[in-house]
Amino acid sequence: MSAFTPHRSGQLLRAEWTKFRSAPRWVLAMAASVLVTVSLGLLIAGGTRSTCVTGKGEGPCPAPLVGPDGTAVKDKYYFVHQPLTGNGGITARVSDMTGQIRLPDAVPGVRNVKKGVVPWAKAGLLVRQSLKHGTPYAAVMLTGEHGVRMQHNFTHDVPGGPHHGPQWLRLTRSGDTITGYESDDGQTWTEVSTVKLTGLPETVEIGLFTTSPGALWGMAQAFAQATATFDQIKLQGANGPWRRDDVGVVMESDGKTPHHPGGVVESGGKLIVTGGGDIGPATMEGGLRADLMLVGGALGLIPVLVAAVTFFTAEHRRGLIGVSRGAGRGAGPHPARLLVAKAAVVGAVAFVAGLVASGAVVPLGLAILRANQNPIQPITLGTELRVIAGYAALSAAAAVLALGLAALVRRSIVAIGLAIALVVVPYLLAAAGLAPWLLMITPAAGFAITQSVPTFAHVDVDQSLIGGYYSLPPWAGLSVTCGYAVLALGAAVAVHRRKASHEVALP
Repeated sequence: MSAFTPHRSGQLLRAEWTKFRSAPRWVLAMAASVLVTVSLGLLIAGGTRSTCVTGKGEGPCPAPLVGPDGTAVKDKYYFVHQPLTGNGGITARVSDMTGQIRLPDAVPGVRNVKKGVVPWAKAGLLVRQSLKHGTPYAAVMLTGEHGVRMQHNFTHDVPGGPHHGPQWLRLTRSGDTITGYESDDGQTWTEVSTVKLTGLPETVEIGLFTTSPGALWGMAQAFAQATATFDQIKLQGANGPWRRDDVGVVMESDGKTPHHPGGVVESGGKLIVTGGGDIGPATMEGGLRADLMLVGGALGLIPVLVAAVTFFTAEHRRGLIGVSRGAGRGAGPHPARLLVAKAAVVGAVAFVAGLVASGAVVPLGLAILRANQNPIQPITLGTELRVIAGYAALSAAAAVLALGLAALVRRSIVAIGLAIALVVVPYLLAAAGLAPWLLMITPAAGFAITQSVPTFAHVDVDQSLIGGYYSLPPWAGLSVTCGYAVLALGAAVAVHRRKASHEVALP
């Protein structure tokens, strides 16, 4: 068998590319993929209108609140505080935490509000630059079901001990450095975490806070409120009168009445603080996401998968694949090399088709959403480019996987069905909120690369793609799809190489 030089590799690739572009059905399949993906994305963008009820009545939703690192955030809680100039701190015990949760109505039209706290209800100690929304802060807290936590600047979360009962907390300031502590008895202290709030002014606000995100019903959040009792309160560096602020409270449509207001009651050296809302990332309430423009991408991949399968089976049916060079029945490239060349061509074409589709629908769709006065989740240029190029890479990997499956089963209908079942169906199920774990173990995991808003461990979200939930981080998800593609192609190459060797050995 003669050596297969890089020059001949290039010739083989050019030959396969010529075959692909010379067949209108394969070119049209790639065009159909672009058309489906772009059309569905723009249909979603054009048909979306977001409205909100504010103190000025119903109208366009305001732009999302942005935190120190540019992430959309929520900044609503009840704060009992004092100014602290220079270094100092605060110590207090959270002796009790109760609350109210609205559950689905047992009787239609009758509000079903029960006692209890949601898992991420928070009560603790907080220091922040000012009361201006979105400004840097640090807090140590007791949560409803996640124990003690130290959080800062909305997106950062460090777990402490897994406590659920009364707990002592301490928060200290030394320059720009904030340290949180926890204790079971107020005598022996354990550091939870230390953070640096760069540029912290000389005078900050320090005190006690309580808040509670809404109870999660699918993609919506219903009313929830927490009430925490603080006692054994000690301040260092501040000893003025307590100030009370319902930070971020929303007014009813009359512009005067607070919607679910918080409050504080002083009783025998105790402060009983009630609050609702959240202080953390706004993964759902922060606006529409860029990856929603690619919801049609799963259906757009179907023509790509069909083209990849038939690109192999068309020649296999004519007997042009499966005969090794020098086997005595005509000279041609080794079938394993031919298979690799086909995979390279179909993968490259799928990448370009995916790049054209995502490169058009993402920026254009976002522009339409903005023109319709919809709030948009902040997105950096780097993230937008990753979403666009990532969808293209997913398209390429899916095409190579489909071709590998075709080379293994050698039947178009079976291979197309397998490819759709592995790549498209799990995505559609996850989009409906069914079996999201499929996006961890199937080739559909690669859709995670299009995630434009990260999920955070300290925020409960609806586990569906429409709610912005992906089972894996972006690059990990794409790696799963690429792994499947490499495995399928590698297995097909091994099978064809073994078959070719057997044919050469025949007399």
